[in-house]
Amino acid sequence: MPSVLRLIAIISLLLIPSLALPDTGSVIAGCPTLEATDSAARASLMQYVCYYSASPGAPGHDATAPDQLPVDIKWKPANGRDLVFSHTSSVYWVHLDVRNSGTERAVWYLKLNYPLLDEVTFWQTANDTTETIATGDQRPFTSRAVDYRYFLLPVTLDGGETRSLTLRVHSNGALNVPLSFETAAEVISGSNHLTLTHGLFYGALLVFAVFNLLLFFSSGTGYYFYNAFYLAALGLFLFAMGGFANQYFWPDNASFANTSIPLSLSLCALAMILFGRSFLEIDKGTIPETVLRGQAWFCIGFLALTLILPYNKTILLNTVLALTVISSLFIIAAIRWQQGYQPAMWYLLAWLIMLVGGLIYALAAFGYLTDFLAREALMQSAVGGQVILLNYAMVQRWRLLNQKLLDVEHSARTELEFKVHERTAQLRNTMRELEKANRKLSTMSLNDALTGLHNRRHLDNIFPELCAEARRTGCPLTLALVDADHFKNINDTWGHGFGDTCLQFIAEILTRHVKRPRDVAIRFGGEEFALLLPGTSANGARKVCSALLADIANTPLLAPDGTEVRMTLSAGIASLGPGEDQSQLFERADEALYRAKSDGRNRAMLSETSEVE
Repeated sequence: MPSVLRLIAIISLLLIPSLALPDTGSVIAGCPTLEATDSAARASLMQYVCYYSASPGAPGHDATAPDQLPVDIKWKPANGRDLVFSHTSSVYWVHLDVRNSGTERAVWYLKLNYPLLDEVTFWQTANDTTETIATGDQRPFTSRAVDYRYFLLPVTLDGGETRSLTLRVHSNGALNVPLSFETAAEVISGSNHLTLTHGLFYGALLVFAVFNLLLFFSSGTGYYFYNAFYLAALGLFLFAMGGFANQYFWPDNASFANTSIPLSLSLCALAMILFGRSFLEIDKGTIPETVLRGQAWFCIGFLALTLILPYNKTILLNTVLALTVISSLFIIAAIRWQQGYQPAMWYLLAWLIMLVGGLIYALAAFGYLTDFLAREALMQSAVGGQVILLNYAMVQRWRLLNQKLLDVEHSARTELEFKVHERTAQLRNTMRELEKANRKLSTMSLNDALTGLHNRRHLDNIFPELCAEARRTGCPLTLALVDADHFKNINDTWGHGFGDTCLQFIAEILTRHVKRPRDVAIRFGGEEFALLLPGTSANGARKVCSALLADIANTPLLAPDGTEVRMTLSAGIASLGPGEDQSQLFERADEALYRAKSDGRNRAMLSETSEVE
C-alpha cells in the first residue's frame, strides 16, 4: 500500500504542470508565441500573427475591447502574409503573443508601418492587467505613444514574461497593417535610414521647385512656374501620404489630416495639366487643348468636392482623376513627339515612369499590393526619375529654342521680316526689330527722300565736327553752296514733276563729281545744295564746281513736251579761316553765291577772304 501511494504521488507530481492553467501566450489556437529575443523570429513576425475580420453586423464589429469579442470567433493565421485589404467597412482585429525568455527586462516596439489609418487601438495584456492606447488619424497626433509618423507600441517584458498584444484597426479607406516587432536600436536605425532618404527626396523637390520659381521670375516663362507649382503640390501630397504632414503641419487637426491628401492630389493633377499644356506648346482650339482644359475644370470641381464628400470617396475620385490626367499627358506627349517636337520625347519618358510608379503606388495605397513601404520607396524613385527627366526636357527645350534663335538671326540678314517661333525669343527678336527700325528711321531722317543726298539735318550734325577737325589738324575745309539758276521758271513752265526730275538730275551730277570718300553732297533747300570738301582748298573746290557746272550745262534734259532744257548752276565757295566758326564760313559762302548770281549766274565765285588767302 505505501508503495502504491508513493506511485500515485509521483504520477500526480508529473501531471501537475500539464493540469495547470494555460499560459496567456497560447490562448488562441494556431497563433504561436513569438520569442522576442529571437531576431529571426521577429523577422518573420507574420508567422505569429492572427487576425479576425468583422464585417458590419458580424460579431466583433461593434466591440471596443478584446474582452467584448465572442469567445468562439475564428482567428485566422496570417501565415507570413502582410495584412492588406482594399476599401472595406470591416473592423480588423489583430492578435500576437510575445514572450521574453531572457532573464532581464527589455523593451521592444510593435510597429505599424502605415500612417493613414483612422482608428488604431492597442491593448497589452499580462498578469490580468491591460494597457490601452487609442490613436489613429481621427485623433490628435499627441494620442500616439511615440511622436512618430508610423504607429509605435512600446512593449516592455520582464524576464520570462509573456504578453498578449491585440489591435483593433478600422479605416474609411484602404486598410494596410504592415507589422514589425523591433528593438529600440532597430527602430532608431530604420528611422535614421528613412529620415536620410526622405530628407534627400523632399529636399531635392524643394530645391527644384525653388529653382524653377527663380527661373520664372528671371525669364517670365510660364512653364517654369507651373513646374514649381507641380513639384510643390506633388511634394505636399507625398508628405501627407507619408504621415509627415499630420505630424508636422496639422497635428491637432485630425479631420484636415485626411482631407489634405485628396486636396493635395487635386492640386497636383491641376499642376500637371498647366505644366504639360505650357511645356508641350499645345495650340488653342485643338483636341488635346480641349481635353486638358476640361480636365482642369474637373480638378477645380474636385477641389470643392473634397471639402464636402467623405474621405473614402474623394480619395478614390481624385486618384482616378490623377491617373487619367497622367495618361492623357502621356498620350498627348506621344502625339507631340510624332509631330516633331523633340523635347516631348523626354517628357514622354518622364510621364511613363510616373504612370508606372503612380499606378503601383495607388494599388498599394488602396490595398491591392503588399509592402507599402517598398511601394512608397518605388514612388519616390519614380518621382525622382520624373523630375530629372522633366528638367532635362526643359534643358533640351531651351537648347532647341536657342538653336531656333540662331537660325532666325541668320535668316534675318537676308529678310526684312521674320517669324517669331518661340515665346522665349519674342522679347529679343522684338528688340532687334526695334533697333533695326530705329537705324532705318535715323537714315531716313539724315537723307533727302527725293534726291538721296544728305539733308540739312546731316549738314547741321557734321558741319561743326568737320570745322573742329580742320582747326585741330590745320587741314583746309571748303564749303561750296550750289543753287539752280531760274529754277522757278522750270516749275512754272513744266510743273513740279519735271522740277523734281531736274533736282534728281542735279543730285546725280553732284554725286558724279564729288567722289572722295569724305566729301559730302547735301540738299539743304528746294533747289539749294552744299558741298563739304574736307582737305580741299578754295581753288581746288572751284575746279570741282567749275567741272560740275560745265557738266550740267552741257547735258540737256527733255521736258514733258519734248523741249530740250539745259540747266545752269551758280556756286559760292569759302574756306574755313583762322578763328572762324561754321556760321561765319556759311555766311561767306552764301555771300559768294549771291555774287555769282549777281554777276550773271552759271559761275563759281570764291569768297573775298578766300581770294585773299
